[in-house]
Amino acid sequence: MKVSLVLPAYNEEEALEGDLHAAVEALQATDWEWEIIVVDDGSTDGTAEIAASFPEVRLIRHPYNMGGGAARSTGIRHATGEVVVISDGDGTYPMRDIPRLVEALDDCEMVVGARTKEAGTLKFLRVPTKFLIRKLAEFISGARIPDLNSGMRAMRRETALPYLHMLPNGHSWVSTITLAFLTNSHPVKYVPIDYYPRKGKSTFHPVRDTGNYLMTIFRTITWFSPLKIFLPLAMLLLLTGTGKLIADVVRYSWRVTPSTVILVLGGLQILVLGLIADMIAKRSSP
Repeated sequence: MKVSLVLPAYNEEEALEGDLHAAVEALQATDWEWEIIVVDDGSTDGTAEIAASFPEVRLIRHPYNMGGGAARSTGIRHATGEVVVISDGDGTYPMRDIPRLVEALDDCEMVVGARTKEAGTLKFLRVPTKFLIRKLAEFISGARIPDLNSGMRAMRRETALPYLHMLPNGHSWVSTITLAFLTNSHPVKYVPIDYYPRKGKSTFHPVRDTGNYLMTIFRTITWFSPLKIFLPLAMLLLLTGTGKLIADVVRYSWRVTPSTVILVLGGLQILVLGLIADMIAKRSSP
């Protein structure tokens, strides 16, 4: 087996060297063939030079900053291992746990490093927001998700490749691929890992990136399992319309008001659109 470690890096000169030393040490302790790919996402500091100083590292450079998601997709496309491990190069994830994640892949397609604590900036915003988004994702996907957007995970490369063109370029890449696997019946396992305060400046924007996470959930579910969105909305309109129809009959002696007709027809239209979207999703599924 060959393992490819992919590290996206954007202005991570403070943390990248330590992460690479830890990753090399963890991988050298295994019996696997391995490689480390650092995707420099248009850094303006010494990130690329640090990566290039490691003989074990293959450096790929984006000409400008395209986003952490784009860097991850680039790394997976260039990887040569059957198993790809994704992590961040900002000092937040324990590189020593790479073997644990890979070994847990025996009976699944993806292993997510589920963080046991929140060590990011703006905790008072991150913790409740991530909790609500995670619960929404669990409700829609029908699966338990201990950590929706962990940046450290191991996956089978051939399973991930068909989804890369659907994934966003930003922070919501990890959330999207998690939901893509779950909604397409690829088994996902979660392994607890530590999580540390990042070194350097975070590129996370609380308002913009939270909005992107929410849009990612709805877009991904609409893409892969549209009835999870269309059906509840259609049922809500149809039940409301039916209740109003009964009230109209009782109150106006069989005269149906225009609002009742709009509710019932709107529910039927959304239901039909959901069925069509579901058929398209099933036909175009990777």
